[in-house]
Amino acid sequence: MNFKMNKIGKIAVIGAGSWGTAIAGVVAGKGLQTVLWGHHSGHVATLIRDRENIKYLPGYHFVDSLQLTSNLRSAVEGSEIICMVVPSHGFRKVFEEIVPFLERKCLIVSAVKGIENETLMTMTQIMTEVLGTELQEKEISLAVLSGPSFAKEVAQGMPTAVTIGCCQIEKAQRLQHIFGTEWFRVYASSDIIGLEISAAVKNIIAIAAGISDGLGYGLNSRAALITRGLSEITRLGVLMGADPQTFFGLSGLGDLVLTCTGDLSRNRTVGLKLGQGKELSDILHEMEMVAEGVKTTQSVYELAQRFQVDMPILEQVYLILYKKKDCSSAVLDLLTREMKIE
Repeated sequence: MNFKMNKIGKIAVIGAGSWGTAIAGVVAGKGLQTVLWGHHSGHVATLIRDRENIKYLPGYHFVDSLQLTSNLRSAVEGSEIICMVVPSHGFRKVFEEIVPFLERKCLIVSAVKGIENETLMTMTQIMTEVLGTELQEKEISLAVLSGPSFAKEVAQGMPTAVTIGCCQIEKAQRLQHIFGTEWFRVYASSDIIGLEISAAVKNIIAIAAGISDGLGYGLNSRAALITRGLSEITRLGVLMGADPQTFFGLSGLGDLVLTCTGDLSRNRTVGLKLGQGKELSDILHEMEMVAEGVKTTQSVYELAQRFQVDMPILEQVYLILYKKKDCSSAVLDLLTREMKIE
């Protein structure tokens, strides 16, 4: 299948962690003009020198055409597509800095799986707020890329399927072909909020699954957490205006299964170590990369209260992370809740 499209302008990938590096590799590997931006000039200097992201994604060399910079203006100016791949807690600040350099009719894609703590906003909601009237005046379109996609496997060229969502389905379909390759299959959707909520909350369920594994519980326990976790994600998402079917797709069930079971999952790793008795502060200190689910647990806990939705797994993860509740006690409290009809 030929995914190459004519008349594709410059693509800027903002964020040089493992996922940003992998995405930049996908589009640059298609021969598209691609710039990867990193926040730390020293880190970017090593990327330029080594032609490889040894810190976050070692072993995968950049194609010769991939450009690298720590200058936001240089990355964003003239870009038709900007892919935001920075941690959710730093997203607003970086996005505010790029707004003056945005081109008319550009497409901005969020590949970030989190909820802002202070405002409880998704990344597209943050962008909408920051852009204000410029969103319509400059005819800017916002989109989301989500799905079961460990950066390492994407960099290896392993078959992967994801979803890109945009309110204007024809824009999602254009992005579908820009990002798609013979091995990186992209589906189109118009359900932005569904994609964002499923992508953010699945990280919390993955922490729960890791805790279960760390406590030595079996596959039955993990399957129960995945299934009931999906129910919690769906309840919240639907109340926020999402299409229920989204949660049974790649960004919902697909990413949930991957993150709850895969050894490459940072969020599952946090849970695993918690279940083994380690302190959260020590776990996070040892990690090179961000586990979005830790911060997102706090914001989604507040969202659940705002929408008055029952999310017992989320509640127990919140109590473990932020109230130092014992992991075994949390599991017991989940299992001894009032009996329900499924």
